Amino acid sequence: MGPSRLIIKNPVICAISGYAVAGGLELSLLADMRVVEEDAVFGVFCRRWGVPLIDGGTIRLQAIVGRSGWFLKKNHKGIGIAKQLITFPELCLNTDRQSCYYSAYEAPSFQDAMSQEFNAGSRVISQETTAGAAKFSKGSGRHDSFKDHSKL
Repeated sequence: MGPSRLIIKNPVICAISGYAVAGGLELSLLADMRVVEEDAVFGVFCRRWGVPLIDGGTIRLQAIVGRSGWFLKKNHKGIGIAKQLITFPELCLNTDRQSCYYSAYEAPSFQDAMSQEFNAGSRVISQETTAGAAKFSKGSGRHDSFKDHSKL
């Protein structure tokens, strides 16, 4: 959809301050090097609303950090994230996961992986994203809040 779907021939350096979430995360992953402020936040908050990654996020993120992920914050409670993820829209999570595996093990090219991610994500939009966007427009999930999704 945006510039993160491009293959840029020149080196790209990204400076990140504040939040790099959803499309912002995907855009930051396009860079060859990221300069990040200490309090910057990366995330895929759009999944709370059934919005899939369709601009290379599932392809580039697993290529950069692997499928196991990195938790760098000193006081981060990784298990809390794992418990919260199960309450997110299931089709969106499974579609992003399938795209990650496809790009890592089956895709014959980067362009093929990008096409598969976009096509699969487009199907999610018609099923989960509309309802999620309606909740968000009514004020849910603002300012990094996960309260409407946590059943702990």
